[in-house]
Amino acid sequence: MNNSRFAISLHILTLLEKSIDEYTSSEYLAGSININPVLVRKELINLRNHGFLNSKEGKNGGSYLAKSADNITLGEIYNAVKQSNLLGISKNDPNPLCPVGKQINKHLNTVYESTEQALIKELSRETLADFSRKFN
Repeated sequence: MNNSRFAISLHILTLLEKSIDEYTSSEYLAGSININPVLVRKELINLRNHGFLNSKEGKNGGSYLAKSADNITLGEIYNAVKQSNLLGISKNDPNPLCPVGKQINKHLNTVYESTEQALIKELSRETLADFSRKFN
């Protein structure tokens, strides 16, 4: 099951979109999200590695969007932070002698994949700019 990384990353990127033309500190981002700045910095590294933002270190440093919010989809953000199957993974090994058990994981994987692809397709219909416009 995905954790809160998508929500945190979307929050970060929305704040950066709102503060265009200026550096935004990880402390400011953490204050808005109400989480530890260390967690924000970890997400900033991931988002930078995926090309969503750039950062500048130092006293007057911070982060800013690397490209226009019109060119970032929520689907791209989701893909950058997803960690596991949307619906989870069975942690046990089914009985291989059972007619259901020996095939269940194959069929579950098909369901998981198609469900996640539908989610990504829907998320990809909205850009970061679209999402950001929902906030005053």
